[in-house]
Amino acid sequence: MPDTDSSRFEWRDGQLNDPLETELARDKDLVMEQILDNIHGTPLGQVLKKIASLPEIRRKKVLNLRREITEGRYDLTERLDLALDRVLEDLTA
Repeated sequence: MPDTDSSRFEWRDGQLNDPLETELARDKDLVMEQILDNIHGTPLGQVLKKIASLPEIRRKKVLNLRREITEGRYDLTERLDLALDRVLEDLTA
């Protein structure tokens, strides 16, 4: 049967707070910090690091490419194959 003792609850900032939930939230923060500390050594962490280092999107270039694609002047299949090859090359290097 769940603990229904309301004496452990307290009013704080206009809300009824359960100290047990506050303690669990601190534990969740600690776990998240440990995950973030350890992720850099994982393959996913390395991919995220590379993504974070990519330059900002160049709006004018994106708009020009969209126009070329819609006008049929951009060979999307060939370019995607080339881009995927480069990404895979970077990830395995």
